[in-house]
Amino acid sequence: MDEKILEVSSLEASVKDEEKKILHGVDLSVGMGETHVIMGPNGAGKSTLGSVLLGDPRYVIDGGKITFDGSDITNESTDKIAKKGMFLSFQNPVEIPGITLANFIRTSIENRTGERIKLWDFKKKLKETMELLDMDPSYADRDLNVGFSGGEKKKAEILQLLMLKPKLAILDETDSGLDVDATRIVSKGISEYKKQVGGALIIITHVTRILEALDVDYTHVLVDGKIVGHGGRELVDEINENGFTAYEN
Repeated sequence: MDEKILEVSSLEASVKDEEKKILHGVDLSVGMGETHVIMGPNGAGKSTLGSVLLGDPRYVIDGGKITFDGSDITNESTDKIAKKGMFLSFQNPVEIPGITLANFIRTSIENRTGERIKLWDFKKKLKETMELLDMDPSYADRDLNVGFSGGEKKKAEILQLLMLKPKLAILDETDSGLDVDATRIVSKGISEYKKQVGGALIIITHVTRILEALDVDYTHVLVDGKIVGHGGRELVDEINENGFTAYEN
């Protein structure tokens, strides 16, 4: 596809208040509707890349440029980037007491669109989406992630993805720690996002079961803060078989 939703050029980033650079000149181009997979050994900078793209204040951009949906977002705040239509699921979703899952999602949708959503319409859509993910409907009225199992936290992330309908979703180790059944349900939710929204995906992973039901367009290997390898889906199979030895110094 010619239309690029994300362009990352020579991106360098470090941890704020520390002399520790993590990303070293990352280049990445993602077209509308494409699915990109980022793989790499632990500590390679994969999660940092996702966080930096969404303006995480824990990091400082030392060089390069990030363009999202035609706008330069290199120095934008997280809330503004999210409103433009970028979404990041967390490897370890945090618990937020005092706000229910349903209220969190409804408020997020209204902030994203700038429009009020009718309660009846919202509840109907939420119920349908939770059924798709085999989620107990009572979780909608529970505080966000509080007391949720690891699998339910990950399902809640995919629920947000399906309700918010972002233009670009970055999924950071969404499959980490999930059993086979939970992985299947999360994969189903991701496939539904592609079907309903047609948005772009960046999937950060090292457990590739989640990719089995998805059409992968590009695979990138990130090592020591640099993208050192590119390929298609076949690269996932190669890494599964041989690991990252060929890409490491």
